[in-house]
Amino acid sequence: MSKENLATTEMPQRSATPILKIAEANKRFGGLQALSNVGLEIEEGQIYGLIGPNGAGKTTFFNVLTGLYQPDSGYFELAGKEYSPLAPHLVADAGIARTFQNIRLFGEMSALENVMVGRHIRTHQGVFGAIFRHRAARKEEQEIREKAQELLDFVGIGGFASRTSKFLSYGDQRRLEIARALATSPKLLALDEPAAGMNATEKLGLRELLVKIKMTGTTILLIEHDVKLVMGLCDRMTVLDYGKVIAEGLPSDIQRDPAVIAAYLGGAAL
Repeated sequence: MSKENLATTEMPQRSATPILKIAEANKRFGGLQALSNVGLEIEEGQIYGLIGPNGAGKTTFFNVLTGLYQPDSGYFELAGKEYSPLAPHLVADAGIARTFQNIRLFGEMSALENVMVGRHIRTHQGVFGAIFRHRAARKEEQEIREKAQELLDFVGIGGFASRTSKFLSYGDQRRLEIARALATSPKLLALDEPAAGMNATEKLGLRELLVKIKMTGTTILLIEHDVKLVMGLCDRMTVLDYGKVIAEGLPSDIQRDPAVIAAYLGGAAL
């Protein structure tokens, strides 16, 4: 698919410049229209929620946003620049980092090594430096190691830097995955069901961590099924149903929206 096919839509102008703008994103799988003219705008520094019932298209949208699926059409802009969602590495280069609902760590590597892998996307020495280990390459590698340790400390698992990642607790593996994503210095951190499988204590710790990340100025896009967590955490939200946007706004507005109540909870109050 050519880049021209993606830029099919003129974006509406707003008074503030959102860090992420997507318009009329479409994705079809055979006879199923998984996404139909989906768009959203996220202001810098927000925690933005994307919710909806099972099968609403949330994960498909995330996969389109981050280059795992190629959109059929749409407009994609990050930090004022159009970016290509045609491959994950192009999205990462643009400044979007993501985590997955199913944890995807390098199980045999240490926690520190996992984060160092994430940091290598922002390095400069390349293959030549890695092979010949000249002074600049050694200096950069030390900086990567120090940054990785700093991020492990930041997410609360600095004491486990040398532990093999597969032996970390489930909640700490989630923290490690977030640290690895942060190692890419993203403009936008996209989190797919980060609270999935967590107990109440772990969810509370996750909430505190996401607020801490927000305070650094990093923007967060969050898919999450835990309604209580999302409503108490997000600045704004978009709701999908059957691949279409049915509501957008403040959590307090979303809670009262009749279409959301009917689609998301079958008529029960949020």
